[in-house]
Amino acid sequence: MNKPATVVPAREGQAAYSPEETARPKETAWPLRHLTLAGLTWHGNVALPDSGIPILGLHGWLDNAATFTRVAPALGDIGPFYGIDLPGHGHSQHRSPGEHYSLLDYAADVVELIDHHFERPVAIVGHSLGGIIGTLVAASFPEKVDKLVMIDSLGPLSQAAGDSPGQLRKAIRKRLRGAGAAATYRTLEDAAKVRAGGLSPLSDEAAHLLVPRNLEEVDGGFRWRTDARLRFPSPGRLDEAQVHAFLQAIEAPTLLLRAESGLLGGREKWQQRSQLIRNLQDVTVPGSHHCHLDGDVAPVTDAIRAFLKS
Repeated sequence: MNKPATVVPAREGQAAYSPEETARPKETAWPLRHLTLAGLTWHGNVALPDSGIPILGLHGWLDNAATFTRVAPALGDIGPFYGIDLPGHGHSQHRSPGEHYSLLDYAADVVELIDHHFERPVAIVGHSLGGIIGTLVAASFPEKVDKLVMIDSLGPLSQAAGDSPGQLRKAIRKRLRGAGAAATYRTLEDAAKVRAGGLSPLSDEAAHLLVPRNLEEVDGGFRWRTDARLRFPSPGRLDEAQVHAFLQAIEAPTLLLRAESGLLGGREKWQQRSQLIRNLQDVTVPGSHHCHLDGDVAPVTDAIRAFLKS
């Protein structure tokens, strides 16, 4: 049964960034068959290395594992937290020439990761794109996902069937044109300012936590290390009926964290989707799309802790 939506208030007087929230993680690599994923591991303080549930953190589009810098340490007594750089992001390998980045391939990557490196059910905490990938994995492989957390995310973007030819045309034309030359920024601060004013704006503090992992040092400054193909249009999207089928197939207890100033808003489509997940907690938290990274993240961490410990 879906639980009524609740609202978690912000905490007044909370310090923006405490040492505990930004505890230093360990760089980690997970080889898959065709590429190697990189990421950050927060081992937490569980009694034994293998105790507690493994928590996989899946970041949003063009972000990286550092997006969980302020959430992961707060979950340390529940289980180790593994922040994954998705292919083409952060320090993970890019897909081979001729390959591209589809939602279904991301889901396959995560399933292979769970099978080869965890060998038991996991909890998935996904933000934006990461939450979408989490829904696909939880729906298709319910035996591999013990719990699912979606941060300002509620299933894939959908498209009417009649729009498919135009979408494919746009995607192919972009692939044939290719990407332009990558911009070089003189300083890390310059790159952080660009990211802070992006599609989903960030504070300077949050941008400085996130951006360095997406940069590489080159002659003359810094350049994005993320794969330019990530910005290419998708050749096709699911229609809304297909999205509904995935949401209805989710068996794991699921927590939806809606940011008050996030992307979901009050759109009717999103409200309809939330009714399709059979065991859903729907919680509204303060903040923007990056409510888990920017500003007071205590309401987000409190909600996730309570959900994973229940």
